[in-house]
Amino acid sequence: MFDDFSPQQRAAIEQRTQELGRYLFDHLQVDSPSVLERRWWDDRILAWAMQDESVKVQMFRFVDVLPMLTTTEQLVGHLHEYFNEVRERLPSAVRLGMAVTSPRGVMGRALAIAARRNVGASARRFIAGTNVQEVLTAARQQRKRNHGFTLDVLGEAVTSDAEADRYFREYLQLIEQVAPTVNGWPEVPQIDRAPFGELPRANISVKLSALDSQADPIDPAGAIRRTGERLAELLRAAAAHRTFINVDMESYRTKDLTFAIFKEVLARDEFRQRDDVGIVVQAYLRDAEQDLVALRDWAARRGTPVWVRLVKGAYWDYETVHAQAEGWPVPVFERKWRTDASFERLARFLVGNHETLRPALGSHNLRSIAHAMAAVEQLELPEGTLELQMLYGMGDAEKKVLTEMGMRMRIYMPYGQLIPGMAYLVRRLLENTSNDSFLRASFTEHVATETLLMAPEQVGQQDGAAASDANEAVAATTEDASGTASAAPKFRNEPHADFSVEENRQAMAAALAEVRTRLGQTYSLVIGGEEIATSEVLESVNPSQQTEVVGRVASATTDHAEMAVAAAQQALAEWSGSDVERRAGALRQAAAVMRRRRFELAAWQVFECGKGWREADGDVCEAIDFCEYYATSARLMAGDGVDVPGEENTLEYHARGVTAVIAPWNFPLAILTGMTVAALVTGNTVVMKPAEQSSVNGALLMQIFSEVGLPAGVLNYLPGAGEVVGAALVEHPQVALIAFTGSRGVGLAINERAAACSTAGTNMVKRVIAEMGGKNAIIVDDDADLDEAVLGVLQSAFGYQGQKCSACSRCIVLEAVYEPFLARLVEAARSLHVGPAEEPGSRVGPVIDEEARAKIQEYIELGRREGREVLAVDVGELAEQGYFVGPHIFADVAPEARLAREEVFGPVLAVMRAGDLDEALAIANGTDYALTGGIYSRSPANLKKVRAEMVVGNLYLNRPITGALVARQPFGGFRLSGIGSKAGGSDYLLQFVVPRTVTENTMRRGFAPTAEADEND
Repeated sequence: MFDDFSPQQRAAIEQRTQELGRYLFDHLQVDSPSVLERRWWDDRILAWAMQDESVKVQMFRFVDVLPMLTTTEQLVGHLHEYFNEVRERLPSAVRLGMAVTSPRGVMGRALAIAARRNVGASARRFIAGTNVQEVLTAARQQRKRNHGFTLDVLGEAVTSDAEADRYFREYLQLIEQVAPTVNGWPEVPQIDRAPFGELPRANISVKLSALDSQADPIDPAGAIRRTGERLAELLRAAAAHRTFINVDMESYRTKDLTFAIFKEVLARDEFRQRDDVGIVVQAYLRDAEQDLVALRDWAARRGTPVWVRLVKGAYWDYETVHAQAEGWPVPVFERKWRTDASFERLARFLVGNHETLRPALGSHNLRSIAHAMAAVEQLELPEGTLELQMLYGMGDAEKKVLTEMGMRMRIYMPYGQLIPGMAYLVRRLLENTSNDSFLRASFTEHVATETLLMAPEQVGQQDGAAASDANEAVAATTEDASGTASAAPKFRNEPHADFSVEENRQAMAAALAEVRTRLGQTYSLVIGGEEIATSEVLESVNPSQQTEVVGRVASATTDHAEMAVAAAQQALAEWSGSDVERRAGALRQAAAVMRRRRFELAAWQVFECGKGWREADGDVCEAIDFCEYYATSARLMAGDGVDVPGEENTLEYHARGVTAVIAPWNFPLAILTGMTVAALVTGNTVVMKPAEQSSVNGALLMQIFSEVGLPAGVLNYLPGAGEVVGAALVEHPQVALIAFTGSRGVGLAINERAAACSTAGTNMVKRVIAEMGGKNAIIVDDDADLDEAVLGVLQSAFGYQGQKCSACSRCIVLEAVYEPFLARLVEAARSLHVGPAEEPGSRVGPVIDEEARAKIQEYIELGRREGREVLAVDVGELAEQGYFVGPHIFADVAPEARLAREEVFGPVLAVMRAGDLDEALAIANGTDYALTGGIYSRSPANLKKVRAEMVVGNLYLNRPITGALVARQPFGGFRLSGIGSKAGGSDYLLQFVVPRTVTENTMRRGFAPTAEADEND
């Protein structure tokens, strides 16, 4: 049982909670600042923001971007951009100031100075200093109030090994500089001693994410090895300087990994006796109880206690939105009272297990604090068993009364520069203005004490919440294909595998091991339901290990192409005449098979196409999505018409005929499935030709549709050389439609040849749907969040080795941030681990084959002539093992350079300068392509401008430009990037059908049936 307190004890604790809580509220001495104090103005601004959510959002966005605004013109411009939308809800003085302020005028300069000064002052309220000396001064002031401290180093997101090295050194220097000073201060028994002995005065909070830029839950072994060693070094330094180390908890994604690293290091003989270490547990997580039990059991086995800082959690919005977007279970409680109840249960558990888990409660909620104090009293534990921790700059009145009661109080004191500290400042401001904030309720809105001290479960009952917490996983959904209500099932994207979950990692590893035992098999053609062997075969090899044969696939000839088209033509009448429910049902059955075999299918892609775990899993999910979405869409294509009295009109859709699907290797299941099932569900029959390099994956798709009982000839599997089989299908007079995804050269040749063939021996104009290449650009604005921009460009440029038509191959950076962005990007790319795709820690795998590698190497040589090579990752011995090319970055590339205009299809990025956004857009739009593009900017005006002027089919604002999801981001471009509508979009299926209008005159000798009569019938 988690809670060992009896009902009688819990009742006594509740009674004592009320008594302590009332005492605390009665003795709070709230210091009201005068109008001349900085804090008075801060409080007024926060109170104003609390009155209007839209004003609050704009204000915090402005605070977030402020450090990047280096000129008066930028600052005043952003001020107008952010607040013009809410101008009428601003105080009159602010409206007047904005009305008379211009970016270049004297008033503008005055406004810029005032804004920076005010935000800086607010930051100093919550941030203890910008360097060690300042923070030591702040710590000394806290010590005079009988408060201890824990120091937190603020920083930007760690995107590279170089940045991780810097933070690691900063932690070491912090330990070495702080401890000697504070250890010389006079003892304060209230904070320096506990019932079990003396406490270290120096106390450092460490974020493990700052120690290893490549730490990833998908590869716990690698993260434990790298991050664990750095944590061990910090613990050694801490031991030498009598410093307490507390490991902070960050996102849910890294929670289990953080626990694993913490336990592995502290279980070593070297650290087994250390009790001056702790870790955070977040009460808003649904699995916090099981985590705490596991930690208790581990600590008991270890034989030495550790500290637990219990907090409620600071990332609720992110965790909720992220889980919903991914379609994963939401990991946090979605009602505040449940988090409060969880906190109290966890606090009781800590108090009851204080001999193995020493409790430190991080909270400003007096109800929560009083409850923990009451639990300590109930067990008659000695004074000092419980430590309280509060944030610097918040709740001073609470700190004072609790300290006067004899509680040990420790202040969480962040320090650092303004830019990396801004995210922390915004979080603190959000806490102070949140509707659920205890400080807001008690000190700003003056909610009654009885309400503030109400038990969380009682709050839940008043809210009408169910007693149980079986809160379902909240999935990301889209409307059905028409965007309206329908009897058909609504489409939901298949959730990607969460590889922070151990079961998923084990399933993928097991699938890889099992599939490896089946490598080297032979696969036949499938024509008219019959398997056909050929004398010539395509040998598919593992790009990570070129001597490993994945499979031997039959290679079709032109005769086989003739047979396949004939089989498809023979099956056409029955299949196109079948009910749409039957066809849609086949797609849904195929999706079900893919779900059942998802890790196996992903494993085949790892081996045949060199895809990493996440990329391979995402490909399978996209294939499932195509099946489900097109099945739903087809059901909604029933004929519509506009009727008038005496006339009925119907718009019908009929299959075009035999369809040739010619697919690429880079999305070996997803794109092949998408084009194939779009044709099938609309009544067409298909001859399916996968790329030579991914023909085994094509054979697997054929097997799936055979398993679901697709009639013979409806789908035919025809692997072979593109110049032989592909050409024969394009030119065949009975092929009505060609669905192609691949290179620009091949796509244009198909379009030209199909047009020519439409006049020779056929009675139709062949329809061509072609998704071709791109030369995609990301613009980095001068106010961009560089943390996000670096990671977004990194993912877009080097994800799957840049072998996506949507990949970023050009990065256009505004002059003001060019050098700092480039420096961070280069180090981030240098840090990416290059290795075999089957290794979960590999961030860059092989390219598809030797031909691709040779082409990429040619562009690398070209880049050395056309730009400045700032990164060239040497893959070493991997070059002999597989088709590996390391990330390459070329700076100062001219817009007219070939490297800036031609598609490379590899891990090669051209970085270009632009003086302003107009120039950046001119560069971005100055190619023959129009596929994907994006911008990182925090300027509403610039985002609006890019939305209107960037010429691309898929535009992404402040996010990577790869990873489009079916229905959510229909995908496709124009210019020389494609012909036809967007894959995964509501009108995609219309390309596979011929519309037919039927009009019937229902008038007979002056009599026509009425709608009312029809209804009565």
